Parts: sequence; structure tokens; C-alpha cells
Amino acid sequence: MQVQVYDLSGEVTGQIEIREDVFGVPLNEAVVHQALVRQLANRRQGTADTRRRGEVTGSTRKLFAQKHTGRARRGDIRSPLLRGGGVAFGPHPRSYRQGMPKKMRRLALKCVLSAKAGSGALKLVDKLELDEPKTKAISDMLIALRIDASVIIATAEAEPNLVVSARNLPGVKTIPAPLLNVADLLSFKDLVMTVDAVRVVEKLWGEKPIEEAVSSGN
Repeated sequence: MQVQVYDLSGEVTGQIEIREDVFGVPLNEAVVHQALVRQLANRRQGTADTRRRGEVTGSTRKLFAQKHTGRARRGDIRSPLLRGGGVAFGPHPRSYRQGMPKKMRRLALKCVLSAKAGSGALKLVDKLELDEPKTKAISDMLIALRIDASVIIATAEAEPNLVVSARNLPGVKTIPAPLLNVADLLSFKDLVMTVDAVRVVEKLWGEKPIEEAVSSGN
């Protein structure tokens, strides 16, 4: 698959070949949905807690006789029916973690990357190396690339100057390519990647080593 490469001013500088086994995978909605649910569930701390009737302060003495009073039948003051009593069926600390096979996690990520590439939401830039933090440089680049919605900027590795330059821009997130994930890719409309970041992604999640893929013409 041929994709155009831009510079920071939005001018086309050439084209590169990106691998079909990473950026040309048919969408599998079920796998993508499962991966998203898993990732969101694994973010949960599961620390919510309520006190049962045996954990609240109060006497265990029965407040009044069971019969002949005309009042409701209830036990001690720690009953869930009373204010200050225990909570019935409340939340308690638990783990929300979900498992998912590695092949399915990789497939889900490649499906989302392929959807970005197929819809034109993927833009490649030659380099994003800044000598100093400069928010205007990133803002001008996004305008030149005609990106007016939320966007993820992925680089081969962490770029401190880029992070500082983009952190004040609304709807812009920077991330190293190895940390790309389904939840972020679905939360942001566009994806800007450097050429080096594309090669890192292909090496990490391609079906076969990059050298073999190049030699076979894929």
C-alpha cells in the first residue's frame, strides 16, 4: 500500500510502501469491541467499598419485640433498613481485569490502524524533531495537514520537545509508537505518524519479520 509522506509545512515529499498485514487488515468489529472493553475494564481500580451490617457501629440488641407492637419487624440498629445501618448488596473491592489472547489483541490493534489508513485518517510525516519546545510549530503542522479534529501524534520513541509542544493543544495527544492502543486510536479521529514510527509498528505487529516481508515484495 502506497502512502504519501508530508513535511511540517504540509507539502508532499514522496511516498512509502506500508505493509498490508498491518495497515490493510479487514475490520473485525467483534475483536475490536472485545479489546476495547478489556482495556477499559483493566483501567478500573476496583477499590469501591461499602460496610456491611456487621461492620458498622451499633448494638446488636433487638430494638423492640417482634410481635404485638404494631410496628415493622426488624432487628438491631445496624439493619440496612435504618439510616446509618449497613449497606445491602453494596460494592466491595474486586478485580475487573479481563484476559485476551495476544493474537486477538494484535489483530484488534491492526484492524484499527487499517481503518485509519483506509479512511484517510492516517497522515505520515518525514520527521518530527524539534530543537526546542514550540507549540506553534505543531499547530501550524496540523493546520497544513488539514487536521481540525482530535489527533494522535505517534513517534518511534518519546520526543520530549514534541510532548511539551503539543500538551497545550486541545484534542492532541503524543505517544511513542510501541504504546499505541485500541482505546486511544478509537478516541481520536486522526493519526499522524512519522516514517520511523510506521517501521516500528510494522516490526512489532507484522505477521513476519520486516526483512522477510521486504524480500518477498509484500
